[in-house]
Amino acid sequence: MVEKLGTMSEVFEGYERQYCELSANLSRQCTAASALDGEQKKQKLSDINTGLDDADTLIRKMDLEARSLQPSMKASLLAKLREYKTNLNNLKSEVERVTSANVSLTARDELLESGKADTLAVSNDQKGRLLMSTERLNLSTDRIKESRRTMLETEELGVSILQDLHQQRQSLLHAHKTLHGVDDNISMSKKILSAMSRRMSRNKWIVGSLMTALVLAIIIILYFKLSH
Repeated sequence: MVEKLGTMSEVFEGYERQYCELSANLSRQCTAASALDGEQKKQKLSDINTGLDDADTLIRKMDLEARSLQPSMKASLLAKLREYKTNLNNLKSEVERVTSANVSLTARDELLESGKADTLAVSNDQKGRLLMSTERLNLSTDRIKESRRTMLETEELGVSILQDLHQQRQSLLHAHKTLHGVDDNISMSKKILSAMSRRMSRNKWIVGSLMTALVLAIIIILYFKLSH
């Protein structure tokens, strides 16, 4: 088992040596590329990008190898691998900086050449493109105006709908108040009818009592008259 771990560590160290040599070589090539221009610089940058791909491959191999080891060895190797990844990212940033500088110079040269050509004459093709661009601009302007007109019409329609809804709301509120007033009148009428009903019932009892008393008085009077 110890022999197997040692073999795996030696595999990692082999990848590590290859990466360190490749990284140092790429760093020197970046420095050299900064001093070049034209086709020589493009060829040098192409070689550097090929080297970066190889460095990426070595990083992946070291990562797989480190993760296959026991935890006691894996932690230290992964920490070392993180440093190599940072180093590789720095190399890539340097290459991007050199490449962007090269692109900027090329673009500047192209713009200067284009400017010189424009000062001599304007080709018919460029005139045609200018006319097409003008027509497209006019068409776009017309479409914008039409869209604005449609938007204004839609806005007016929305305002009209809101006004109608407001009027309907006011009508509903008025109807609600009217119904509430009717409910109050009905409630008051019910109270009056209930009071009248109670009074009628009380009057019936009073009239009944008076009639009963009167009948009793007549009976008593007749009794005394007949007995004497």
